[in-house]
Amino acid sequence: MLHYDMVVVGGGIHGAGVAQAAAAQGYTVLVLEEKEIGWGTSSRSSKLIHGGLRYLETAQLPLVYESLHERELLLKNARELVQRTPFFIPVYRHSKRGPLKIRLGLSLYALLGGCEDNVQFRRVPRSEWDSLDGLEPKRLSAVFQYWDAQTDDQALTQAVMHSAQALGARLAMPATLESAEKQGDHYQIDYFQQGENRQCRATVLVNAAGPWVNQVLDRCSPSVQKIETECVQGSHIIIKGTIQEGIYYLEAPVDQRPVFVMPWKNQIMVGTTETLFQGDPAQVKPLDSEKNYLLDVLSTYFPRFQSIQLKDIDSAFAGLRILPKGKGRFGGRPRETRFVVDDAKQPRLLSLYGGKLTTYRKTAQKVIDKLSNSLPDRKQIADTAEIKLKAVFDKTAYVQPKSGDLEKQSN
Repeated sequence: MLHYDMVVVGGGIHGAGVAQAAAAQGYTVLVLEEKEIGWGTSSRSSKLIHGGLRYLETAQLPLVYESLHERELLLKNARELVQRTPFFIPVYRHSKRGPLKIRLGLSLYALLGGCEDNVQFRRVPRSEWDSLDGLEPKRLSAVFQYWDAQTDDQALTQAVMHSAQALGARLAMPATLESAEKQGDHYQIDYFQQGENRQCRATVLVNAAGPWVNQVLDRCSPSVQKIETECVQGSHIIIKGTIQEGIYYLEAPVDQRPVFVMPWKNQIMVGTTETLFQGDPAQVKPLDSEKNYLLDVLSTYFPRFQSIQLKDIDSAFAGLRILPKGKGRFGGRPRETRFVVDDAKQPRLLSLYGGKLTTYRKTAQKVIDKLSNSLPDRKQIADTAEIKLKAVFDKTAYVQPKSGDLEKQSN
């Protein structure tokens, strides 16, 4: 029976990142993905690589600092996948956050980013307001510009997984975890692939299943701790039209939540929402109420879209965030990734809760660090901070190698 140093459940950005980090450390890795790489939340985000400006309001300074650092690495290592993009924050007389508060927030953002030229901001002079894509000028007090980045989230996830495979990681897809039983110093893994049941052993098991994280734990024995979570639905709409100058960071008129209006593949994308979701994560889809909410934001700030109706939406999608269960608005909940292990001293199973697209690499390194006491000594073969990521255009890049090749790699 094949034995891997690590088996990873889930082929989203965090599963791909963990596989890359583990393979770079020289570990043998198998990834089990039920559908396709980046199929779930990792293809349904706001497509942003950013420091998390909004997290400054809830004093999540370490997360913002980490995110800004990782953003710079991605801009360096994934140039064809991640592009630096101007962001604009219009401030109106009725805005919840006035010009002084925005300036202070952007100043702290720049400070956490190292005060380099690429993290600086400016107050856009009134003479340039007419060039801002038809932004509503009435009662407009100020406009600030700063820089973050945009990506194709699924393409980035696929590039990270391809990188992991190039380092020796193996991918079983589509493959479903049936059960995982702890047996002394390893897990016995049963999974279903290509119409047949298969087995392997894993020194450690990483649960990176996103919205399905607790469902995966239900298949593990003995039972381990779970975190009580809530799935929060974030929806986006895409309409015909153009936004030329950059991405607009807006305040929803109904509840003052942040909403982005951005260019996306020669169209306009608007998102996101925060709606409690209950049900099968595979069935998540945008609600009409969410679509109307986003159309209201768009038409409020860009009057040329006031005639747009539900029927005019070209497409829409929804993803799920995993947040700790709690009271109050979702926006105030902590966004740091949480790690739960089966044994604090000698962990064999680790589950990831939450996480951000931007910080996937750092999250993956934390996973390796937390499991290091249980993993064998291997020779590091690469540093993920230096690996260049390239877009993957051919799905055959993920073809499962022959079983003989697997056995050779896993011994």
